[in-house]
Amino acid sequence: MTISAAIWYTKDGYDTSGTRLLGRHSAGEGFLKSLVQHGTGEYLYCYTESQETFSEFCDRIRPWLEQPRKVRWIPTAEPHLLAQPGLLYRPDPNLSEMAWVRRFANQRAYSICGVTHTIATKYVMERIGELLIAPVQPWDALICTSLAVKVAVEAVLENWAEYLANRTGGQPQTSIKLPIIPLGVDCSIFPQGLEAINARNQQRQALGIPAKDIVVLFVGRLTFSAKAHPVPMYMALERAAQKANAKLHLIQAGWIEDPREEPEFKSSAQAFCPSVNHVFVDGRKPEIRSNIWSAADIFISLSDNIQESFGLTPIEAMANGLPAVVSDWNGYKESVRHEIDGFRIPTVSPAAGSCLDLTINYADNSLNWPTYMGHTSMVTAVNIDACTEVLNKLIASSELRRKMGENGRQRVKEIYDWKVVIAAYEQLWKELAEIRATMPESMPLKSDRPPYPLCDDPFRPFSHYPSKNLSNEMVISLGKMATPERLKEIQNMWITSFGSERRIPVTIQIDIVDAIKQEGAMSVGEILRRYATNDKELAYLRRTLLYLMKFDILVNC
Repeated sequence: MTISAAIWYTKDGYDTSGTRLLGRHSAGEGFLKSLVQHGTGEYLYCYTESQETFSEFCDRIRPWLEQPRKVRWIPTAEPHLLAQPGLLYRPDPNLSEMAWVRRFANQRAYSICGVTHTIATKYVMERIGELLIAPVQPWDALICTSLAVKVAVEAVLENWAEYLANRTGGQPQTSIKLPIIPLGVDCSIFPQGLEAINARNQQRQALGIPAKDIVVLFVGRLTFSAKAHPVPMYMALERAAQKANAKLHLIQAGWIEDPREEPEFKSSAQAFCPSVNHVFVDGRKPEIRSNIWSAADIFISLSDNIQESFGLTPIEAMANGLPAVVSDWNGYKESVRHEIDGFRIPTVSPAAGSCLDLTINYADNSLNWPTYMGHTSMVTAVNIDACTEVLNKLIASSELRRKMGENGRQRVKEIYDWKVVIAAYEQLWKELAEIRATMPESMPLKSDRPPYPLCDDPFRPFSHYPSKNLSNEMVISLGKMATPERLKEIQNMWITSFGSERRIPVTIQIDIVDAIKQEGAMSVGEILRRYATNDKELAYLRRTLLYLMKFDILVNC
């Protein structure tokens, strides 16, 4: 079976060149590059709104093409064409929108597959909740990047289902698949052996760091509320520096999202960690993101906020042979094996029910998302003494650093290399295609009911507005404007020709006018019989007849 997918493409989902670099951008770019390089489908499909954006997609993937690939555009205005690849992939969890769109045509035509990133926002929680209401099918999937994410998604669905059951008396369920497939990294881009040694020397020389000093590296956004509060890290490093027999350097490779935080990040570093040399570099620069790992001996990330769900940087660190010191938090629990690839530092957060006041104000928009996250971060504690202890061990033993680094590197090759991850995606897509071919539909559409009751044909809920509706029995004759000159006039003015692409061609309009002129008044049913050959033409023709009546080309006798 050929495995194909159409990629829902907008630049924001797959681009790392912007000034506001987020984890989902890195993950999206890595996914697209690896699908281009390692995917087995005969075609690459791009689902996007315009030819211009499709051309941008082609330009984007061209440097990654290791061999010629056939690339096809599926316009978003023609979603029925998604039946060709058989699956639509979105780089987010918003599946309900396309599930409703698909219901207008054929629910079995294709699968819809999304992926989680941050799941703690109201927007994402609402998209997850919609899975209980939208017509998602057993052949659809929302990929969870970690078990931690899947548990959270299932909890949201369970709580929302309980509410809906109490509210409506029903028992809502969703048949969507929630497979766990991690994000990945391209192991081949990171230096090894002599190349790694040379890269290390170059990086340290550029930063003015002696070869025998110890470098601890943090990579990620520099924000206390949305990534990791720096002060616990500073405190642990300062305590470790007091016992170390080598000079310590902390490199923070990232970017500061809120300008108010920059002086705080730097002043708190001096206040809580004066014995360590602090280096800040812009992690948005491609050369920094690719090479800074080589300068380090130890990677550290004490994530303490709810927006984190997987954590790509520990995987990148392990791919570079660095032992990882991370908080025992979210997806880090699964990626870093304690005392094998590095160390996980214990964390403590409040019991459920302790932050309902924050939730109320986030729900009513009194607190925005960054502020809400900041409050939750401030009440999540990472064990500083435990972090100090493992830093002491790693600083004191180059052999321990080497052993853990190699363990991590091997683990990434086996589980997190994009080659492995893309194969897992394609295996999932194959399974979804098999399910689509055999399992019954969830919520099959009844012929007399609207596909999407909250977005119906506008003239169904408002059918009582006019004096009467167009019917097959209605008889039509020529109006006073039915002259070649007047017909041409309304076709040439924007205000009277608007929407022409959703009506029958002008040539057929002229044929209808000529036929009525020669034969006399004609019923709507007869016109439809003569000039419509399929459902689309039937709908366009009905609308065209009323358009011509609007401007007195035709009239109801």
